Amino acid sequence: MLDEQTETKPNYTYEDGDEERFSHYVPKDKLMAAMVDGIPVKALCGKMWVPTRDPDRFPICPSCKEIYEKMRK
Repeated sequence: MLDEQTETKPNYTYEDGDEERFSHYVPKDKLMAAMVDGIPVKALCGKMWVPTRDPDRFPICPSCKEIYEKMRK
């Protein structure tokens, strides 16, 4: 569990095109709905998009991975 005093907010800025080079972490239930219904999802890093491609073809977003690892602790 994260302590409210030490919780950090993710950086929502990217260089042009960076967010398209990675696979992102999103809740599984929201991912399936997004793919079926075309509803945008929000990744841990803050990226909003409608998933349409195979995430296994791309490396994991470093920001998403860092946030996920902090959540697991």
